[in-house]
Amino acid sequence: MTTSPPVDLRSDTITRPDDVMRAAMAAAEVADDVLDHDPTMRRLEERVADLLGLDAALWVPTASMGNVIALCAHLERGDEFLAPAGAHVLSDELGAPAWLAGGMPHPLPTPITEDAVRAAAGGTRPYFDLRTTLLCLENTHNASGGTVTAPDRHARLVAAARAAGLRVHLDGARLWNASVRLDVPPAALTVGVDTAQVCLSKGLGAPVGSVVAGTTEFVTRARRLRKMLGGGVRQGGVLAAAGIVALQRIPDLAVDHENARLLADGLVERGWRVTPPETNIVRAEVPDAAATLESLARAGVLASPSGTGIRFVTHRDVSTVDIRTVLERIGATVAT
Repeated sequence: MTTSPPVDLRSDTITRPDDVMRAAMAAAEVADDVLDHDPTMRRLEERVADLLGLDAALWVPTASMGNVIALCAHLERGDEFLAPAGAHVLSDELGAPAWLAGGMPHPLPTPITEDAVRAAAGGTRPYFDLRTTLLCLENTHNASGGTVTAPDRHARLVAAARAAGLRVHLDGARLWNASVRLDVPPAALTVGVDTAQVCLSKGLGAPVGSVVAGTTEFVTRARRLRKMLGGGVRQGGVLAAAGIVALQRIPDLAVDHENARLLADGLVERGWRVTPPETNIVRAEVPDAAATLESLARAGVLASPSGTGIRFVTHRDVSTVDIRTVLERIGATVAT
């Protein structure tokens, strides 16, 4: 068992604001965002809307709140919505889409195809068929190991949804990773959607915050829904300032992707069964996930369960040197 500090690869949500971000937070121009629309919050929202190619945007405390606000706006009670199996809105939001938005989830096999969207869109018999009204896409798709959806495939899925009469919400909590991986602007990955949500606290160092975006009319309604959910903030510029700094660090995600590939290659060399990473998530299949996680923890490496395997997530608080340390510790003490 190592006595050195563990290397924490459980999630990219554990990143901490550095001195530059903390200084921006301390110096932020603020006002009551509920009463007057905090000026720093406004700057952040306008910047994100521009990056996503959408009309307007709204800061929310969490990605889950951003998603449920969008679903509340799109769904009526009892409506069915489609989403890829393992999507965050299905597996990690504790039933909020059903509880708060009143939606009936319908998981689609991944990767989603246009045929699957068309087939699941539902019938028109009022007494027998659920009314399917929404497709929720996810980019990156994290249950599959941070896989990306390229612009052409995204466009085909949106077109299939439109042809079936569906609206489209994009859960882009890690859309920045997809943008960097594909070397395309974020707006290239939101074409045709009604709404999109992006996160500032996954890998970019902000301590809190996501942004949900869409039309001006949607954001007006979303602001009211945020208040109903307890998400209205007062001097929100302190938090928005962290988000503005975080946006400047999107290109840095390329380093996380490189470190993920380094980690994956090193694990393969040590006999692990690893899915080649597309972004910053490394998934490994192991015979006994609980036992492997315990062995890793004793060796000073923290990871998370993922289905029948485990996952490692690289982030800005873990350096290339740290990844090499992880491989040394695994090679010395952990067998699969």
